[in-house]
Amino acid sequence: MRTVEWDNGRIKLVDQRLLPAEFKVVALDTVEGVARAIKEMYVRGAPAIGATAAFGLALAAQNSDARDKSTLLQDLNRAADVLRATRPTAVNLFWALERMLRAAQYGAPDDAVAVRAALVAEAQRIADEDVQVNRTMGEFGQAIIRDGDNILTHCNAGALATVDYGTVLGVVRAAVEHGKRVHVWVDETRPRLQGARLTAWELMRDHIPCTLIADNAAGQLMRTGRVDVVLYGADRVAANGDVANKIGSYKLAVLAHENGIPCFCVSPTSTIDMSLAHGDLIPIEERDPEEVTVIDGQRIAPEGVPVLNLAFDVTPHRYLTGIITEKGIAYPPFDLSLKRLMGE
Repeated sequence: MRTVEWDNGRIKLVDQRLLPAEFKVVALDTVEGVARAIKEMYVRGAPAIGATAAFGLALAAQNSDARDKSTLLQDLNRAADVLRATRPTAVNLFWALERMLRAAQYGAPDDAVAVRAALVAEAQRIADEDVQVNRTMGEFGQAIIRDGDNILTHCNAGALATVDYGTVLGVVRAAVEHGKRVHVWVDETRPRLQGARLTAWELMRDHIPCTLIADNAAGQLMRTGRVDVVLYGADRVAANGDVANKIGSYKLAVLAHENGIPCFCVSPTSTIDMSLAHGDLIPIEERDPEEVTVIDGQRIAPEGVPVLNLAFDVTPHRYLTGIITEKGIAYPPFDLSLKRLMGE
């Protein structure tokens, strides 16, 4: 199952807002539509956002009336600005757009037609590479999973958060493919319930044993010895190993540390931002208060109550056992191990 793909000049993606009640694929044919899909979380998850943005820039090239490369590049930069404004935390968005703009500038002859073809090909490479990266990451990660492990996850870091296969759920899938028996505790993940809606749906679809829990139940499960390892993804990793991920991830890492449970981040190297020295420099997105006060159209809080809806938090690197990537597993000290992985 591909979360996002190119189809004859349109972008097709799974509308994740509707799951698990309805599986629907929507087609987008404008950059504005792609931006709205990212902003409104038709598509979410850092790798999937990056691939969608890449296809969005290819779409912008197809829709441009420019007849020369210079004018086309101007149109592409304007389109990139529209896409950059959608989600500030997930670095894959910016990484993919910069890669696409470089391909337009340097990877094609000085001809608008050639640039358009080059951008479709580059976006497809980004998508295909993501699938392979996830499978490679899964192979590295499954080595830390033992037969019979109870794995606690947060948010959705599965096929739906990537182009296919998944980061955290890629590790789980790889462990199962190696014959290991696992069970997954699925954090519901308030306020948008990506765990309850998406992770549980993926695991049940693959017949992988899982149990849905309220976010606040995780600490009790850890204290009573019912969790063997905590795995979660990343929207951005700083150079020192601090990790920005879905709100609630930080407290899981602290609880795991307190209870002597290993806690790993599973993240492709495209999510590692070596330009940021530490996690406090990562921009944290704030979202619509109604995500907190309304569930399925039903208001659950008093009208007018002030709301702070932080979409992400930052886990200081000292609480992480390791960071699983497609180039291997980085262990402390992360400032050195991440440099080695990134070739710096």
